[in-house]
This record gives sequence, structure tokens and C-alpha cells, in this order.
Amino acid sequence: MEIPEALQDFSYVLVFLVVAGLFALVPLVIAYLIAPRSYGAARDEIYECGMPIKGSAWIQVAVVYYLFALLFLAFDVDVLFLFPVLLAYNKGYAWRDLVEITIFIGILSLVIVYAWCRGVFTWKRRPENH
Repeated sequence: MEIPEALQDFSYVLVFLVVAGLFALVPLVIAYLIAPRSYGAARDEIYECGMPIKGSAWIQVAVVYYLFALLFLAFDVDVLFLFPVLLAYNKGYAWRDLVEITIFIGILSLVIVYAWCRGVFTWKRRPENH
């Protein structure tokens, strides 16, 4: 293989990189050119979803919130890997595959029941001070 031919093959990669860069930069340039600008004291205020701010941003979050988030991530990853497993199965061992998937989903269900019994899914609200 000659060097000019190899460079020609890499020129396609260069074209794709330039087009990808344009896809990233063109919307930013357009937004900079046509976006309205604001000046004054209101610009220095904190903006949180258009709602008035109550209290400090430094609040302590209950541990239950993190447990709930970890459970969500664990089940999200498990379900994500469940689809390829189901596609790989059914190669002649249908009953064995059904039993393995049933055991897997059963263990996941036990984790949900355990978390429910431990109170992970109950949110205790503090009374709001007005």
C-alpha cells in the first residue's frame, strides 16, 4: 500500500472530524449571535428554574435519597444487561434458560422487597417553615 493511498483513506476521517466539529460549533456561534443579552442587577441574582429562592443551597440530603439512587442505578444496569442475555439464550436449552432468568429476576425482586421493608421507598418530609 502506498503512502498517498493511505493518506487518502485518512482524509475521509479528517472530513468526518471537521463536519463533527462544525456540528458542535455552529449552534454555539448562532446562539451567541442571536441570543438576547441582559444587563443590570438582576443578572447577578441566582436563577433556579424561574422560582424564588428559599434558603441556602447548602442543605443536607437524607441518606435514603442516596440509597434510592443506588437502587435505581443497580436495577438500571441489571435491566440493561438483561436484554443481551435474553437474546443470547434460546439456543436449544429453553427450559434451562427460563429457569436462569427466573432466578435472576427473583433475586432482583427480593432486593426490592428487602429495600421496601427497610423503608428506602418512604420519604419523610420535614414541615416547611414559613
